[in-house]
Amino acid sequence: MASLVAYDDSESEAETESVGSIHAVSQMKDTSEVVKPPGQDFASEAPGVTEGATLPTKHGSCEDPAGHCLPLVRLWRSDPGSCPSQRLQWPRTEPDVTFPTDKPPRPSLWTSHAPAGHVPLAAARFRQVKLSWGTYNSPEPSFCAQTKSETPDKNGSSLQRKRCEDCIVPYTPKRLRQSQALSTETGKNKDVEAQGPSAGHAPAPLCVAPRVSEFIQPYLDSQYKETTIPRKVLFHLRSHRGPVNSIQWCPVFAKSHMLLSVSMDKTFKVWNAVDSGRCLQTYSLHSEAVRAARWSPCGRRILSGGFDFALHLTDLETGTQLFSGQSDFRITTLKFHPKDHSLFVCGGFHPEVKAWDIRTGKVVRSYKATIQQTLDILFLQEGSEFLSSTDASSRDSADRTIIAWDFRSSAKISNQIFHERYTCPSLTLHPREPVFLAQTNGNYLALFSAVWPYRMSRRRRYEGHKVEGYSVGCECSPDGDLLVTGSADGRVLLYSFRTASRARMLQGHAQACVGTTFHPVLPSVLATCSWEGDIKIWH
Repeated sequence: MASLVAYDDSESEAETESVGSIHAVSQMKDTSEVVKPPGQDFASEAPGVTEGATLPTKHGSCEDPAGHCLPLVRLWRSDPGSCPSQRLQWPRTEPDVTFPTDKPPRPSLWTSHAPAGHVPLAAARFRQVKLSWGTYNSPEPSFCAQTKSETPDKNGSSLQRKRCEDCIVPYTPKRLRQSQALSTETGKNKDVEAQGPSAGHAPAPLCVAPRVSEFIQPYLDSQYKETTIPRKVLFHLRSHRGPVNSIQWCPVFAKSHMLLSVSMDKTFKVWNAVDSGRCLQTYSLHSEAVRAARWSPCGRRILSGGFDFALHLTDLETGTQLFSGQSDFRITTLKFHPKDHSLFVCGGFHPEVKAWDIRTGKVVRSYKATIQQTLDILFLQEGSEFLSSTDASSRDSADRTIIAWDFRSSAKISNQIFHERYTCPSLTLHPREPVFLAQTNGNYLALFSAVWPYRMSRRRRYEGHKVEGYSVGCECSPDGDLLVTGSADGRVLLYSFRTASRARMLQGHAQACVGTTFHPVLPSVLATCSWEGDIKIWH
Protein backbone atom coordinates (compact mmCIF):
# COMPACT_ATOMS: atom_id res chain seq x y z
CA MET A 1 0.00 0.00 0.00
CA ALA A 2 2.88 2.34 0.65
CA SER A 3 4.21 1.92 -2.87
CA LEU A 4 0.79 2.63 -4.35
CA VAL A 5 0.38 5.86 -2.36
CA ALA A 6 3.87 6.97 -3.25
CA TYR A 7 3.23 6.36 -6.90
CA ASP A 8 -0.13 8.15 -6.87
CA ASP A 9 1.22 11.24 -5.11
CA SER A 10 4.50 11.46 -6.95
CA GLU A 11 4.85 13.99 -9.76
CA SER A 12 8.37 13.10 -10.83
CA GLU A 13 8.83 11.77 -14.34
CA ALA A 14 11.38 9.16 -13.30
CA GLU A 15 9.08 7.37 -10.86
CA THR A 16 6.18 7.36 -13.30
CA GLU A 17 8.24 5.79 -16.06
CA SER A 18 9.70 3.11 -13.80
CA VAL A 19 6.33 1.96 -12.49
CA GLY A 20 4.85 2.12 -15.99
CA SER A 21 7.63 -0.07 -17.36
CA ILE A 22 7.03 -2.65 -14.62
CA HIS A 23 3.32 -2.60 -15.40
CA ALA A 24 4.09 -3.07 -19.09
CA VAL A 25 6.17 -6.16 -18.35
CA SER A 26 3.36 -7.62 -16.28
CA GLN A 27 0.99 -6.97 -19.14
CA MET A 28 3.26 -8.77 -21.57
CA LYS A 29 3.41 -11.79 -19.25
CA ASP A 30 -0.32 -11.88 -18.59
CA THR A 31 -1.24 -11.73 -22.26
CA SER A 32 1.36 -14.22 -23.49
CA GLU A 33 -1.16 -17.06 -23.31
CA VAL A 34 -3.74 -15.36 -25.51
CA VAL A 35 -4.63 -17.60 -28.46
CA LYS A 36 -3.20 -16.15 -31.66
CA PRO A 37 -4.50 -16.77 -35.15
CA PRO A 38 -2.71 -19.33 -37.30
CA GLY A 39 0.36 -17.96 -39.01
CA GLN A 40 0.69 -14.85 -36.76
CA ASP A 41 3.90 -16.11 -35.21
CA PHE A 42 5.35 -16.21 -38.61
CA ALA A 43 4.66 -12.71 -39.51
CA SER A 44 7.95 -11.62 -37.92
CA GLU A 45 9.87 -14.29 -39.79
CA ALA A 46 8.68 -13.30 -43.23
CA PRO A 47 11.29 -11.48 -45.35
CA GLY A 48 11.27 -7.75 -44.98
CA VAL A 49 9.35 -7.67 -41.70
CA THR A 50 11.46 -6.60 -38.73
CA GLU A 51 10.58 -7.50 -35.19
CA GLY A 52 9.87 -4.03 -33.85
CA ALA A 53 10.93 -2.83 -30.45
CA THR A 54 8.45 -1.13 -28.18
CA LEU A 55 8.70 2.60 -27.61
CA PRO A 56 7.79 4.26 -24.31
CA THR A 57 5.50 7.26 -24.35
CA LYS A 58 6.56 10.62 -23.03
CA HIS A 59 4.64 13.06 -20.86
CA GLY A 60 3.55 16.26 -22.45
CA SER A 61 3.64 14.92 -26.01
CA CYS A 62 -0.10 15.09 -26.49
CA GLU A 63 -2.59 16.22 -23.86
CA ASP A 64 -6.30 16.73 -23.86
CA PRO A 65 -8.02 19.66 -22.12
CA ALA A 66 -8.56 17.56 -19.00
CA GLY A 67 -4.81 17.04 -18.66
CA HIS A 68 -4.72 13.35 -19.46
CA CYS A 69 -1.68 12.15 -21.38
CA LEU A 70 -2.47 10.36 -24.59
CA PRO A 71 -0.11 7.64 -25.87
CA LEU A 72 1.43 8.26 -29.22
CA VAL A 73 0.89 5.38 -31.63
CA ARG A 74 3.68 5.05 -34.11
CA LEU A 75 3.17 3.42 -37.47
CA TRP A 76 6.30 1.68 -38.58
CA ARG A 77 7.52 1.71 -42.14
CA SER A 78 5.83 -0.77 -44.47
CA ASP A 79 7.59 -4.01 -45.32
CA PRO A 80 9.45 -4.25 -48.68
CA GLY A 81 7.02 -6.95 -49.86
CA SER A 82 4.15 -4.46 -50.12
CA CYS A 83 3.42 -2.15 -53.00
CA PRO A 84 5.22 1.24 -52.69
CA SER A 85 1.94 3.02 -53.27
CA GLN A 86 0.54 1.45 -50.09
CA ARG A 87 3.20 2.84 -47.76
CA LEU A 88 1.44 5.04 -45.22
CA GLN A 89 2.78 7.85 -43.07
CA TRP A 90 1.25 8.41 -39.68
CA PRO A 91 0.28 12.08 -39.05
CA ARG A 92 2.65 14.04 -36.88
CA THR A 93 -0.03 15.28 -34.51
CA GLU A 94 -3.23 13.72 -33.31
CA PRO A 95 -6.51 15.62 -32.89
CA ASP A 96 -7.47 16.68 -29.43
CA VAL A 97 -10.09 14.42 -27.93
CA THR A 98 -11.88 15.02 -24.66
CA PHE A 99 -12.56 12.03 -22.43
CA PRO A 100 -14.85 12.13 -19.35
CA THR A 101 -13.10 11.42 -16.10
CA ASP A 102 -15.90 9.25 -14.67
CA LYS A 103 -15.63 6.54 -17.33
CA PRO A 104 -13.21 3.66 -17.78
CA PRO A 105 -9.95 4.25 -19.68
CA ARG A 106 -10.48 5.15 -23.30
CA PRO A 107 -10.32 2.31 -25.85
CA SER A 108 -7.67 2.09 -28.51
CA LEU A 109 -8.04 3.76 -31.90
CA TRP A 110 -8.08 0.29 -33.43
CA THR A 111 -11.19 -0.90 -31.60
CA SER A 112 -14.76 -0.51 -32.73
CA HIS A 113 -15.91 1.23 -29.52
CA ALA A 114 -15.79 4.72 -31.00
CA PRO A 115 -18.41 7.42 -30.26
CA ALA A 116 -21.31 7.85 -32.65
CA GLY A 117 -20.30 9.73 -35.78
CA HIS A 118 -16.62 9.39 -35.04
CA VAL A 119 -14.30 7.79 -37.59
CA PRO A 120 -11.15 6.27 -36.09
CA LEU A 121 -7.96 7.82 -37.33
CA ALA A 122 -6.51 4.48 -38.42
CA ALA A 123 -9.67 3.63 -40.37
CA ALA A 124 -9.64 7.02 -42.10
CA ARG A 125 -6.07 6.52 -43.20
CA PHE A 126 -6.59 2.97 -44.44
CA ARG A 127 -9.86 3.65 -46.25
CA GLN A 128 -8.00 4.66 -49.42
CA VAL A 129 -5.88 1.49 -49.53
CA LYS A 130 -7.07 -1.58 -51.46
CA LEU A 131 -5.83 -4.60 -49.56
CA SER A 132 -4.80 -7.65 -51.55
CA TRP A 133 -5.16 -10.14 -48.73
CA GLY A 134 -8.59 -9.15 -47.41
CA THR A 135 -9.47 -9.73 -43.78
CA TYR A 136 -9.09 -12.50 -41.33
CA ASN A 137 -10.22 -13.17 -37.80
CA SER A 138 -7.54 -11.93 -35.41
CA PRO A 139 -7.59 -10.85 -31.80
CA GLU A 140 -6.92 -7.33 -30.66
CA PRO A 141 -3.44 -6.36 -29.49
CA SER A 142 -2.55 -7.52 -26.03
CA PHE A 143 -2.38 -3.91 -24.90
CA CYS A 144 -6.02 -3.29 -25.81
CA ALA A 145 -7.14 -6.60 -24.32
CA GLN A 146 -5.40 -5.84 -21.08
CA THR A 147 -6.90 -2.34 -20.92
CA LYS A 148 -10.45 -3.64 -21.37
CA SER A 149 -10.00 -6.42 -18.84
CA GLU A 150 -9.18 -3.94 -16.10
CA THR A 151 -12.33 -2.33 -14.66
CA PRO A 152 -11.20 0.44 -12.30
CA ASP A 153 -13.12 1.05 -9.12
CA LYS A 154 -13.65 4.35 -7.35
CA ASN A 155 -10.37 4.21 -5.41
CA GLY A 156 -8.08 2.83 -8.10
CA SER A 157 -9.53 4.40 -11.26
CA SER A 158 -7.02 7.24 -11.44
CA LEU A 159 -4.10 4.94 -10.64
CA GLN A 160 -4.99 2.37 -13.29
CA ARG A 161 -5.76 5.07 -15.83
CA LYS A 162 -2.39 6.60 -15.22
CA ARG A 163 -0.61 3.26 -15.56
CA CYS A 164 -2.56 2.52 -18.74
CA GLU A 165 -1.48 5.80 -20.29
CA ASP A 166 2.14 5.56 -19.24
CA CYS A 167 2.76 1.94 -20.16
CA ILE A 168 4.74 0.80 -23.18
CA VAL A 169 2.63 0.16 -26.28
CA PRO A 170 3.73 -3.15 -27.87
CA TYR A 171 4.52 -3.19 -31.59
CA THR A 172 1.68 -4.43 -33.77
CA PRO A 173 2.46 -5.65 -37.32
CA LYS A 174 1.17 -3.55 -40.18
CA ARG A 175 -0.90 -6.42 -41.56
CA LEU A 176 -2.70 -6.77 -38.22
CA ARG A 177 -3.45 -3.03 -38.03
CA GLN A 178 -4.81 -2.96 -41.57
CA SER A 179 -7.09 -5.93 -41.01
CA GLN A 180 -8.47 -4.43 -37.80
CA ALA A 181 -9.08 -1.04 -39.40
CA LEU A 182 -10.83 -2.63 -42.35
CA SER A 183 -13.00 -4.83 -40.12
CA THR A 184 -14.05 -1.71 -38.19
CA GLU A 185 -15.49 -0.19 -41.38
CA THR A 186 -17.04 -3.23 -43.01
CA GLY A 187 -18.20 -5.16 -39.91
CA LYS A 188 -18.01 -8.52 -41.66
CA ASN A 189 -19.03 -11.61 -39.76
CA LYS A 190 -16.71 -14.45 -38.83
CA ASP A 191 -17.97 -16.74 -41.58
CA VAL A 192 -16.85 -14.32 -44.25
CA GLU A 193 -13.50 -13.80 -42.59
CA ALA A 194 -12.89 -17.56 -42.34
CA GLN A 195 -12.88 -17.85 -46.12
CA GLY A 196 -9.28 -16.62 -46.21
CA PRO A 197 -7.41 -13.51 -47.25
CA SER A 198 -8.50 -13.77 -50.87
CA ALA A 199 -12.24 -13.31 -50.22
CA GLY A 200 -13.56 -10.66 -52.61
CA HIS A 201 -10.15 -10.00 -54.16
CA ALA A 202 -9.94 -12.17 -57.24
CA PRO A 203 -6.73 -11.72 -59.25
CA ALA A 204 -6.90 -10.49 -62.80
CA PRO A 205 -7.17 -13.05 -65.61
CA LEU A 206 -3.88 -14.24 -67.04
CA CYS A 207 -3.23 -12.83 -70.50
CA VAL A 208 -1.78 -15.70 -72.52
CA ALA A 209 -1.18 -15.54 -76.26
CA PRO A 210 -3.33 -18.06 -78.15
CA ARG A 211 -0.45 -19.18 -80.31
CA VAL A 212 2.30 -21.58 -79.29
CA SER A 213 5.79 -20.24 -78.77
CA GLU A 214 7.87 -20.31 -81.92
CA PHE A 215 10.71 -21.94 -80.00
CA ILE A 216 8.50 -24.77 -78.72
CA GLN A 217 6.48 -25.40 -81.90
CA PRO A 218 9.16 -27.47 -83.76
CA TYR A 219 9.46 -29.91 -80.82
CA LEU A 220 5.77 -30.67 -80.22
CA ASP A 221 5.30 -33.34 -82.91
CA SER A 222 8.68 -35.02 -82.50
CA GLN A 223 10.14 -37.28 -79.84
CA TYR A 224 12.28 -35.76 -77.15
CA LYS A 225 15.91 -35.69 -78.26
CA GLU A 226 19.00 -36.10 -76.15
CA THR A 227 19.31 -33.46 -73.42
CA THR A 228 21.96 -30.85 -74.13
CA ILE A 229 23.91 -29.47 -71.19
CA PRO A 230 23.19 -25.74 -70.81
CA ARG A 231 26.11 -23.36 -70.79
CA LYS A 232 24.95 -19.72 -70.48
CA VAL A 233 22.13 -17.65 -69.00
CA LEU A 234 19.21 -16.73 -71.25
CA PHE A 235 17.10 -14.73 -68.74
CA HIS A 236 17.74 -13.46 -65.23
CA LEU A 237 14.41 -12.85 -63.45
CA ARG A 238 14.55 -10.69 -60.31
CA SER A 239 10.99 -9.72 -59.45
CA HIS A 240 10.55 -11.65 -56.19
CA ARG A 241 11.35 -9.89 -52.92
CA GLY A 242 11.99 -13.05 -50.92
CA PRO A 243 13.53 -16.49 -51.33
CA VAL A 244 12.06 -18.56 -54.17
CA ASN A 245 11.12 -21.97 -52.78
CA SER A 246 10.38 -23.87 -56.00
CA ILE A 247 9.77 -23.49 -59.73
CA GLN A 248 7.82 -25.62 -62.21
CA TRP A 249 7.20 -25.51 -65.96
CA CYS A 250 3.63 -25.81 -67.20
CA PRO A 251 2.98 -29.55 -67.78
CA VAL A 252 1.02 -28.92 -71.02
CA PHE A 253 3.60 -28.95 -73.81
CA ALA A 254 1.84 -26.30 -75.90
CA LYS A 255 1.90 -23.92 -72.89
CA SER A 256 5.26 -24.95 -71.49
CA HIS A 257 6.71 -21.48 -72.10
CA MET A 258 5.08 -20.52 -68.75
CA LEU A 259 7.03 -20.98 -65.53
CA LEU A 260 5.53 -21.00 -62.03
CA SER A 261 7.61 -19.62 -59.15
CA VAL A 262 6.75 -19.80 -55.44
CA SER A 263 8.28 -17.38 -52.96
CA MET A 264 8.47 -16.52 -49.29
CA ASP A 265 7.27 -12.98 -50.13
CA LYS A 266 3.64 -14.28 -49.89
CA THR A 267 3.20 -14.45 -53.67
CA PHE A 268 3.55 -16.83 -56.58
CA LYS A 269 4.17 -15.67 -60.14
CA VAL A 270 3.69 -16.93 -63.69
CA TRP A 271 6.44 -16.04 -66.18
CA ASN A 272 6.97 -16.26 -69.90
CA ALA A 273 10.41 -17.77 -69.41
CA VAL A 274 11.03 -18.83 -73.02
CA ASP A 275 10.14 -15.90 -75.28
CA SER A 276 10.51 -12.69 -73.30
CA GLY A 277 11.35 -13.45 -69.65
CA ARG A 278 8.42 -11.24 -68.60
CA CYS A 279 6.21 -11.75 -65.55
CA LEU A 280 2.68 -12.47 -66.80
CA GLN A 281 0.85 -12.29 -63.47
CA THR A 282 1.50 -12.02 -59.74
CA TYR A 283 -0.88 -13.71 -57.28
CA SER A 284 -1.07 -12.37 -53.70
CA LEU A 285 -3.64 -14.73 -52.24
CA HIS A 286 -1.82 -15.67 -49.04
CA SER A 287 -1.10 -13.64 -45.93
CA GLU A 288 2.04 -15.62 -45.12
CA ALA A 289 4.88 -17.23 -47.03
CA VAL A 290 3.84 -19.48 -49.91
CA ARG A 291 5.79 -22.69 -49.48
CA ALA A 292 4.26 -24.89 -52.20
CA ALA A 293 2.30 -24.46 -55.44
CA ARG A 294 1.67 -26.82 -58.34
CA TRP A 295 0.27 -26.63 -61.84
CA SER A 296 -2.83 -28.69 -62.40
CA PRO A 297 -2.31 -31.40 -65.07
CA CYS A 298 -4.62 -29.45 -67.43
CA GLY A 299 -2.37 -26.37 -67.21
CA ARG A 300 -5.24 -23.94 -66.53
CA ARG A 301 -5.15 -23.91 -62.71
CA ILE A 302 -2.64 -23.49 -59.91
CA LEU A 303 -2.97 -25.04 -56.46
CA SER A 304 -1.13 -23.14 -53.73
CA GLY A 305 -0.59 -23.60 -50.00
CA GLY A 306 1.39 -21.60 -47.49
CA PHE A 307 2.22 -20.85 -43.90
CA ASP A 308 -1.18 -19.16 -43.41
CA PHE A 309 -2.87 -22.62 -43.33
CA ALA A 310 -4.78 -21.71 -46.53
CA LEU A 311 -5.26 -23.71 -49.73
CA HIS A 312 -6.33 -22.04 -52.98
CA LEU A 313 -7.06 -23.39 -56.45
CA THR A 314 -6.90 -20.47 -58.90
CA ASP A 315 -8.26 -20.49 -62.43
CA LEU A 316 -5.77 -18.60 -64.58
CA GLU A 317 -8.18 -17.76 -67.40
CA THR A 318 -10.83 -16.11 -65.21
CA GLY A 319 -8.83 -15.28 -62.06
CA THR A 320 -11.49 -16.87 -59.81
CA GLN A 321 -11.02 -19.20 -56.87
CA LEU A 322 -12.37 -22.63 -57.74
CA PHE A 323 -11.47 -24.04 -54.33
CA SER A 324 -10.46 -22.52 -50.99
CA GLY A 325 -9.74 -24.57 -47.91
CA GLN A 326 -8.27 -24.14 -44.47
CA SER A 327 -5.79 -26.74 -43.29
CA ASP A 328 -4.87 -27.64 -39.72
CA PHE A 329 -1.18 -26.98 -40.27
CA ARG A 330 1.31 -24.90 -42.23
CA ILE A 331 1.71 -26.44 -45.66
CA THR A 332 5.13 -27.30 -47.08
CA THR A 333 4.35 -29.70 -49.95
CA LEU A 334 1.50 -30.36 -52.42
CA LYS A 335 1.01 -33.00 -55.09
CA PHE A 336 -1.88 -33.75 -57.44
CA HIS A 337 -2.96 -37.35 -57.86
CA PRO A 338 -1.58 -38.51 -61.23
CA LYS A 339 -4.86 -40.18 -62.30
CA ASP A 340 -7.70 -38.48 -60.45
CA HIS A 341 -6.92 -34.77 -60.84
CA SER A 342 -9.65 -33.74 -58.41
CA LEU A 343 -7.60 -35.21 -55.54
CA PHE A 344 -4.40 -33.86 -54.06
CA VAL A 345 -2.21 -34.66 -51.07
CA CYS A 346 -0.65 -32.07 -48.80
CA GLY A 347 1.74 -32.21 -45.86
CA GLY A 348 3.45 -29.78 -43.55
CA PHE A 349 4.10 -29.07 -39.89
CA HIS A 350 1.88 -31.86 -38.64
CA PRO A 351 2.14 -35.61 -37.92
CA GLU A 352 -0.45 -36.35 -40.61
CA VAL A 353 -0.56 -36.19 -44.38
CA LYS A 354 -4.02 -35.42 -45.73
CA ALA A 355 -5.76 -36.05 -49.04
CA TRP A 356 -8.32 -33.48 -50.21
CA ASP A 357 -11.14 -33.67 -52.74
CA ILE A 358 -11.57 -30.43 -54.67
CA ARG A 359 -15.17 -31.27 -55.61
CA THR A 360 -16.36 -31.42 -52.00
CA GLY A 361 -13.70 -29.22 -50.41
CA LYS A 362 -13.10 -31.74 -47.63
CA VAL A 363 -10.40 -34.10 -46.40
CA VAL A 364 -11.12 -37.62 -47.65
CA ARG A 365 -8.15 -39.51 -46.14
CA SER A 366 -5.54 -39.03 -43.42
CA TYR A 367 -2.18 -40.77 -43.19
CA LYS A 368 -0.91 -40.78 -39.62
CA ALA A 369 2.73 -41.16 -38.65
CA THR A 370 4.80 -40.31 -35.57
CA ILE A 371 6.60 -37.40 -37.18
CA GLN A 372 6.74 -33.63 -36.80
CA GLN A 373 6.97 -32.36 -40.38
CA THR A 374 6.48 -33.72 -43.90
CA LEU A 375 9.16 -32.47 -46.28
CA ASP A 376 8.08 -33.89 -49.65
CA ILE A 377 5.60 -36.26 -51.30
CA LEU A 378 6.11 -38.46 -54.37
CA PHE A 379 3.48 -40.61 -56.12
CA LEU A 380 4.42 -44.11 -57.39
CA GLN A 381 2.69 -46.85 -59.40
CA GLU A 382 0.35 -44.44 -61.19
CA GLY A 383 -1.05 -43.09 -57.95
CA SER A 384 -1.80 -46.28 -56.05
CA GLU A 385 1.15 -45.62 -53.71
CA PHE A 386 3.06 -42.57 -52.57
CA LEU A 387 6.14 -41.76 -50.51
CA SER A 388 6.51 -39.15 -47.80
CA SER A 389 9.83 -37.88 -46.48
CA THR A 390 9.93 -36.50 -42.95
CA ASP A 391 12.24 -34.54 -40.71
CA ALA A 392 12.84 -37.51 -38.37
CA SER A 393 16.56 -37.90 -37.76
CA SER A 394 17.41 -39.89 -34.64
CA ARG A 395 18.70 -43.26 -33.58
CA ASP A 396 15.44 -44.97 -34.55
CA SER A 397 14.75 -42.86 -37.66
CA ALA A 398 14.86 -45.88 -39.96
CA ASP A 399 11.10 -46.33 -39.56
CA ARG A 400 10.15 -42.70 -40.21
CA THR A 401 12.52 -40.95 -42.63
CA ILE A 402 10.84 -42.24 -45.82
CA ILE A 403 7.46 -43.96 -45.57
CA ALA A 404 5.54 -45.72 -48.35
CA TRP A 405 1.73 -45.46 -48.16
CA ASP A 406 -1.18 -47.13 -49.87
CA PHE A 407 -3.27 -44.26 -51.18
CA ARG A 408 -6.70 -45.92 -50.90
CA SER A 409 -6.42 -47.73 -47.57
CA SER A 410 -4.12 -45.19 -45.80
CA ALA A 411 -1.96 -48.11 -44.61
CA LYS A 412 1.81 -48.13 -44.39
CA ILE A 413 3.41 -50.34 -47.02
CA SER A 414 6.97 -49.97 -45.80
CA ASN A 415 8.79 -47.84 -43.28
CA GLN A 416 12.23 -49.49 -43.53
CA ILE A 417 13.49 -47.71 -46.66
CA PHE A 418 16.24 -45.26 -45.69
CA HIS A 419 18.48 -46.47 -42.86
CA GLU A 420 20.93 -43.58 -42.58
CA ARG A 421 20.63 -40.72 -40.12
CA TYR A 422 19.90 -37.97 -42.64
CA THR A 423 16.68 -36.25 -43.59
CA CYS A 424 15.53 -36.12 -47.21
CA PRO A 425 14.19 -32.67 -48.16
CA SER A 426 13.11 -33.66 -51.71
CA LEU A 427 12.21 -36.72 -53.78
CA THR A 428 12.06 -37.18 -57.55
CA LEU A 429 11.01 -40.03 -59.84
CA HIS A 430 13.02 -41.22 -62.84
CA PRO A 431 10.97 -40.79 -66.05
CA ARG A 432 11.93 -44.18 -67.59
CA GLU A 433 13.45 -46.44 -64.96
CA PRO A 434 11.51 -47.88 -61.96
CA VAL A 435 13.67 -45.93 -59.50
CA PHE A 436 13.47 -42.71 -57.52
CA LEU A 437 16.08 -40.43 -55.99
CA ALA A 438 16.18 -38.74 -52.60
CA GLN A 439 18.10 -35.59 -51.77
CA THR A 440 19.73 -36.11 -48.37
CA ASN A 441 21.27 -33.75 -45.85
CA GLY A 442 24.36 -35.96 -46.04
CA ASN A 443 25.30 -33.96 -49.19
CA TYR A 444 24.51 -36.72 -51.66
CA LEU A 445 21.67 -38.08 -53.82
CA ALA A 446 20.56 -41.61 -52.91
CA LEU A 447 19.04 -44.01 -55.46
CA PHE A 448 16.14 -46.33 -54.52
CA SER A 449 13.97 -48.89 -56.23
CA ALA A 450 10.43 -47.63 -56.91
CA VAL A 451 8.83 -51.03 -56.22
CA TRP A 452 8.57 -52.95 -53.00
CA PRO A 453 10.76 -53.39 -50.91
CA TYR A 454 12.26 -50.03 -52.10
CA ARG A 455 15.89 -51.02 -51.61
CA MET A 456 18.60 -48.37 -51.72
CA SER A 457 21.50 -48.77 -54.15
CA ARG A 458 24.84 -49.06 -52.32
CA ARG A 459 26.93 -48.75 -55.47
CA ARG A 460 25.57 -45.58 -57.04
CA ARG A 461 25.63 -42.30 -55.14
CA TYR A 462 25.71 -38.75 -56.51
CA GLU A 463 28.04 -36.57 -54.43
CA GLY A 464 29.79 -33.22 -54.72
CA HIS A 465 27.12 -30.68 -53.74
CA LYS A 466 26.07 -29.26 -50.38
CA VAL A 467 22.63 -29.25 -48.77
CA GLU A 468 23.33 -27.94 -45.24
CA GLY A 469 19.73 -27.75 -44.06
CA TYR A 470 18.23 -26.11 -47.16
CA SER A 471 15.33 -27.70 -49.00
CA VAL A 472 17.43 -28.28 -52.11
CA GLY A 473 15.49 -29.85 -54.96
CA CYS A 474 16.61 -32.36 -57.55
CA GLU A 475 15.21 -33.60 -60.86
CA CYS A 476 15.89 -35.89 -63.81
CA SER A 477 15.98 -34.76 -67.41
CA PRO A 478 13.02 -35.86 -69.59
CA ASP A 479 15.15 -38.50 -71.30
CA GLY A 480 16.53 -39.74 -67.95
CA ASP A 481 20.21 -39.35 -68.87
CA LEU A 482 21.04 -36.41 -66.61
CA LEU A 483 20.36 -35.45 -63.02
CA VAL A 484 20.39 -31.84 -61.86
CA THR A 485 20.54 -30.53 -58.32
CA GLY A 486 21.25 -27.26 -56.59
CA SER A 487 23.72 -26.61 -53.82
CA ALA A 488 23.86 -24.56 -50.64
CA ASP A 489 26.79 -22.57 -52.03
CA GLY A 490 24.83 -21.45 -55.12
CA ARG A 491 26.21 -23.94 -57.63
CA VAL A 492 24.17 -26.02 -60.08
CA LEU A 493 25.50 -29.55 -60.65
CA LEU A 494 24.58 -32.00 -63.41
CA TYR A 495 25.35 -35.72 -63.10
CA SER A 496 25.27 -38.61 -65.51
CA PHE A 497 22.56 -40.99 -64.34
CA ARG A 498 24.37 -44.15 -65.48
CA THR A 499 27.88 -43.44 -64.19
CA ALA A 500 27.12 -41.01 -61.31
CA SER A 501 29.94 -38.81 -62.58
CA ARG A 502 29.69 -35.04 -62.72
CA ALA A 503 28.80 -33.81 -66.21
CA ARG A 504 28.97 -30.04 -65.58
CA MET A 505 29.00 -27.46 -62.81
CA LEU A 506 27.41 -24.03 -63.25
CA GLN A 507 28.17 -21.05 -61.03
CA GLY A 508 24.52 -20.18 -60.73
CA HIS A 509 23.66 -17.93 -57.77
CA ALA A 510 25.17 -15.89 -54.97
CA GLN A 511 23.15 -17.77 -52.34
CA ALA A 512 21.79 -21.29 -52.01
CA CYS A 513 20.26 -22.75 -55.18
CA VAL A 514 17.14 -24.55 -53.91
CA GLY A 515 15.23 -25.37 -57.11
CA THR A 516 16.17 -26.81 -60.52
CA THR A 517 13.99 -28.10 -63.35
CA PHE A 518 14.49 -29.12 -66.99
CA HIS A 519 12.12 -27.88 -69.66
CA PRO A 520 9.74 -30.71 -70.69
CA VAL A 521 10.08 -30.01 -74.43
CA LEU A 522 13.18 -27.96 -75.20
CA PRO A 523 16.24 -30.21 -74.84
CA SER A 524 18.68 -27.56 -73.64
CA VAL A 525 16.67 -25.23 -71.35
CA LEU A 526 17.09 -25.36 -67.58
CA ALA A 527 15.54 -23.14 -64.89
CA THR A 528 17.07 -22.57 -61.44
CA CYS A 529 16.02 -20.48 -58.43
CA SER A 530 17.82 -19.39 -55.30
CA TRP A 531 17.35 -18.30 -51.71
CA GLU A 532 18.33 -14.81 -52.85
CA GLY A 533 15.03 -14.47 -54.74
CA ASP A 534 16.21 -14.60 -58.35
CA ILE A 535 15.49 -17.08 -61.16
CA LYS A 536 17.81 -17.96 -64.04
CA ILE A 537 16.94 -19.57 -67.35
CA TRP A 538 19.88 -21.46 -68.88
CA HIS A 539 20.33 -22.76 -72.41
